[in-house]
Amino acid sequence: MFPALALWNAPRVALGNLFANGLRNLWTFAVVFCGHFPDGVRLYHPEQTCDERRGDWYLRQLNGSANIAGRRGFHVLSGHLGYQIEHHLFPDLPAVRYPEIAAQVREICVRYGQAYNTGRFSAQFASVARLLVRNAFPAEAPRWLTRAADRVRLRARPRRSRS
Repeated sequence: MFPALALWNAPRVALGNLFANGLRNLWTFAVVFCGHFPDGVRLYHPEQTCDERRGDWYLRQLNGSANIAGRRGFHVLSGHLGYQIEHHLFPDLPAVRYPEIAAQVREICVRYGQAYNTGRFSAQFASVARLLVRNAFPAEAPRWLTRAADRVRLRARPRRSRS
């Protein structure tokens, strides 16, 4: 509707809307995946949750999510979803309260020896990308992929000195 209101600028407005929606979708994908699939997050099968007690539910929420470290502006732009652990533990709590309780949740995790999975956005996103690439190929990787991986591995090995 809004591109039509722009009259002769309608194509530019439509292109701007398309670009803005694409950026928003990429940002949402990155934030959501970084909160659910980075290294250190445990995935559960439905049958593992059948006989779950209340304490088990909280433990699953803690182990099945991760936070993204960032400044206040980052968390405002992501709707405070960088606090996925707090979001999963207290789904009815307003998102602006997550920063207030994050320190308390972390302290409780330390007290009871539980992992509080958090990391920089770049590190979390890199681990999600590795997971996606790893799962994009069949169990038996194609020959060209294994050859390329072997070449990278050979280059990474330290050379032995000739003595």
